[in-house]
Order: sequence, then C-alpha cells, then structure tokens
Amino acid sequence: MIKRLKAKFICVNMVIVTAMLLVIFGTVLHFTQANLEQQSERMMQSVLENRGHPRPGELSEQAQLPYFYVNVNSFGQLSATFGGYYDLTDTASLQEMITLALSDPAQTGVLEDYSLRFLKRSTPFGQSIAFADMSSELATMRSLVKNCAVIGLASFAVFLGLSFLLARWAVKPVETAWNQQRQFVSDASHELKTPLTVILTNAELLQQPGYDEEAKSRFADSILTMSHQMRGLVESLLELARVDNGGQNMVFSRLNYSELVTDALLPFEPVYFEKGLTLESEIASNIFVKGSAQHLKQVLDILLDNASKYAAPDSTVRVILRAQGGHCLLWVANAGEEIAKEDLKNIFKRFYRVDKARSMNHSYGLGLAIAEGIVHRHSGKIWAESGDGINTFFVQLPMA
Repeated sequence: MIKRLKAKFICVNMVIVTAMLLVIFGTVLHFTQANLEQQSERMMQSVLENRGHPRPGELSEQAQLPYFYVNVNSFGQLSATFGGYYDLTDTASLQEMITLALSDPAQTGVLEDYSLRFLKRSTPFGQSIAFADMSSELATMRSLVKNCAVIGLASFAVFLGLSFLLARWAVKPVETAWNQQRQFVSDASHELKTPLTVILTNAELLQQPGYDEEAKSRFADSILTMSHQMRGLVESLLELARVDNGGQNMVFSRLNYSELVTDALLPFEPVYFEKGLTLESEIASNIFVKGSAQHLKQVLDILLDNASKYAAPDSTVRVILRAQGGHCLLWVANAGEEIAKEDLKNIFKRFYRVDKARSMNHSYGLGLAIAEGIVHRHSGKIWAESGDGINTFFVQLPMA
C-alpha cells in the first residue's frame, strides 16, 4: 500500500511538473516567435514608408535584418529594386518571388522556400513589396527550442529526484500511522486472545459432567475475572480511539486546575492507605487552565494509578502543582525501581509495559498513551524522568 501511494504521489507530481514545463516553454516560444515576427514586420513597414531608402538611424530601434525592396507595375512585372545585401540581378528569381507574394491574399506572409517574409503595399502605379530575411529568426527559434528541450529534460530529471524525496517525506506520516495501526491491531488481538482463551476453556469445563460444584464455581469465577479484564481493555481501547479522533467529546472551558487536582486526590487516599503507601500533595492555589475537566482528571487518575502499582512498598507518592511563567507544571513522583532510558522513550507507546507481568493485573499498557493523547489535545507536554530511585511523570499545560 505504501509503495503504491509513493508511486501515485510521484506520478501525480511529475504530471503536474511536466504540464507546467510545457506551458512555460510553450509560452516562451510563442511570445519569442511573435516578437520576432513583429520586429520583422515593423522593419519592413519602415522600409516601405521610406520607399526602400531608410534614413540613417531610422532602424536603430528596430531589428537590423537583411532586406530588399521591389516595385511592381499594375501588370505584376518588376519595375525597380533596391537592396545591397542580396543579388538582385537574377530577375527570374525575383519575378518568381513577386508572383508568389502577389498570389497570397494576405498583406504579409512567408516564402518558406526562400526563408523570406514579405509585406505588400499598394501604390498608384502598382505595388511595393518589402522582403526581409528570416534565417536569423529561424536560427534563433531552433536554438531556443533546443535549449528548452535540454532545460526541460534536465528539469524533469531534477524534479523526478525531488519527487522521490518528497514522496518519502510526505508519505512518512502515513507510513508511520499505517505501521502503528497494524501494530495496534496486532497488540489488541494479542491482549484479547488470552482472556478469551481462558473464558472458552472454563466454559467448556463447566459443560463437563465430571466436576463438582466447587470446581464449577472456580470455573465461573475465572470466567467472571477474565470478562472484567476484557471489559476494562475494551473500554481503554474505546477511550484511546476517542482521543485519536481529535477528542470530539472534549468540552473546553476555563477551570480551576488547583481544585481539580485536589479533588482528584481524595478517592485515591484510601487506595494508597490499603496498599501501605503515603500520598502527599503540594498544590499551588488558583491555577487556571482551559480544557476539559473530565479528561484532565483522567490524566491525573492514570498517573496516580500507575504510581500505586509501581511504587515501592511503604513509600511515599508526591503530587506537586506549581505555576511556571505562562504554564503550570504537575508532577507525580514515587520511589521504585528505576525506569531504563530505553523504556522512558517507549513508555507512552500503546501496549508498552515496563513490567510484562502487569498484564494480568489489569494493566494493558494503554493508560499513558491515553494520557499523552489528552495532554497533546490540550496543547501541553507529558514526559517521564527516572533517577536516584525516583520515577517522576510531568504534565505541562498552558495557563488560561
């Protein structure tokens, strides 16, 4: 798919470039030829106005082309000639040129066999005809066409190379999203496969007649446990999908972030107490942000839940909120096993778990991915640091 998309991008780009080059070079050739024709006709017009004897400086602002001038009587016969560049003694050739020029109904035209352009004017005694040499004009056009072809081919090659680079650059986000989607589907399928296998196995055992009520009760409890785990995973997947969809269900308003953080801590105090952990907080007052209260609370819930799972026994988890210039900074710190640098880079990826054993403890590796999506939707930043036995998650948001 990605290769086809790149090929299509390159083809479309090259069609556009080719069309533009043809239009540009076609326009240049057209106007150049028209300009040369106009210069030739203006020079012949000046020759006719001065009856073949232009005064010095008369043609200084016009094209200096070889020309000659003839007078033709009412019978179409040559009566007078003027011109120093051409050999005008060959009256037979001159008469043939005159005949061709007079047979043309237009006032001006081209004698291709002689590479001459002519301009006719009627006089009381017949007609006057000025002939101008076209060899310079034709040579100029041939040279211009050749140069345009060379420049066009070179430009085509350059744009083709640039198109490959641009295609790679333009398709990179799509390729990344495609790979992430494939990985997401693979990981989600893997996560759902284990509880489904357990549920199916226990359901089949329940149907076997050789088990007593106690065993059947264990099978039913296992099915119920796995069902709750699957529901939690599906709810997390749905929430992640909503965040990926641009957070369309987010309602932004100006809110007191200090009060929101304080209220979010209350439900976790008994949870921490049961686990033998201490929850301390240092919340600066009257910090206001613009955002969705529900989703910003969800970010803090995810961080507090992670801290309760990964904190060292009998340790303290600290939650601090402070204002820093035009932003506010929230961090949740807990003592525990240090997170490796490689894990810090990947910890916000979907289904990524530092401790793989947490997968059976309702930890799916989606919480931090959801938190990151919510924070980015609020034009903020979220990151993690680890050192000296302390793991800290930071959330930076712009203040209202």
